[in-house]
Amino acid sequence: MSATLDRISRVRISSVTLPLATPISDAKVLTGRQKPMTEVAMLFAEITTENGLEGVGFGYSKRAGGPGQFAHAREIAPVLLGEDPSDIAKIWDKLVWAGASVGRSGLSVQAIAAFDVALWDLKAKRAGLPLAKLLGAHRDSVRCYNTSGGFLHAPIEEVVERAAESVERGIGGIKIKVGHPSHEVDLARVTAVREKIGDVPLMVDANQQWDRAAARRMCRALEPLDLVWIEEPLDAYDFEGHAQLSAAFDTPIATGEMLASAGEHAELIRARGADIVQPDAPRVGGITQFLKVMALADHAHLGLAPHFAMEVHIHLAAAYPREPWVEHFEWLDPLFDEHLEISGGRMHLSGRPGLGVTISEQARAWTVAHDEVRI
Repeated sequence: MSATLDRISRVRISSVTLPLATPISDAKVLTGRQKPMTEVAMLFAEITTENGLEGVGFGYSKRAGGPGQFAHAREIAPVLLGEDPSDIAKIWDKLVWAGASVGRSGLSVQAIAAFDVALWDLKAKRAGLPLAKLLGAHRDSVRCYNTSGGFLHAPIEEVVERAAESVERGIGGIKIKVGHPSHEVDLARVTAVREKIGDVPLMVDANQQWDRAAARRMCRALEPLDLVWIEEPLDAYDFEGHAQLSAAFDTPIATGEMLASAGEHAELIRARGADIVQPDAPRVGGITQFLKVMALADHAHLGLAPHFAMEVHIHLAAAYPREPWVEHFEWLDPLFDEHLEISGGRMHLSGRPGLGVTISEQARAWTVAHDEVRI
């Protein structure tokens, strides 16, 4: 009897443009490096097997790159046909080599991520298990914090109000953006939120906009506010600078969301550039690569707080040995028929198999391009 019991017979990819209700600004906008964000480009992959099983996965891009991800995914999608969907690591290697001339990080692996997530979703569905349980969960819920209410385009009164609302809804922590041209404005905003929410966990995110001197000054000024972490105080690739801050201050340093491969995370961890690593599965090439980052982070005794995409990251965070955090954004809610339960400061796994989500009709309506290959 053959060990291969099923094969991939059909692959559909879709580019979906998700509009945001309000243009979003962080420190990168205030420094003139980026424009306000008005939409998120989603890349969906739907993989079907000869036995009729289906897996759904997705990746995304903000501000730019969505059409490029879709184009690359369309070129390499035929590589999946005829493969055993359980051989996920083998398939990942085939996909990355199919596009190796454009590299093994960044956009090329982000296009692979949608396929990879769909394969893990399919594998867990075949087993009749939530993905976290297939991976081996350490917990059925994960601490969660909200970011979407703390952007710099919002006046502090709104940020404070939304922080309080999030806590009342059962969210366990609040993160707000910093990196304003005025350090005094940053400190006033963080202090106002701290005074409003009391001892609720509070994080800040500078989105890479400080230089080393400014970061040292701000880390020192923020120490009395008892923050869970200070995120991306420096350029994402300044591993040495992040390591210096981690060694100099009591407040943990968090970074990693902008790194675009497992290899880049390995360098960050080797440099001791973070107390808390923040990998993003769609950005590093999917769940297969994220699991490599998780293993390295655990071996280095680091905290874990995956970036964005909570629909995927709830499962991965639940499988991390050390108590992690997961980031709450409601932005992707319209794309799925199901939504995650939040209470008691935690995001809860559902009993649904796989990722536990299905693509909504609204997402179908927002589709701007699609393609399909089949045997």
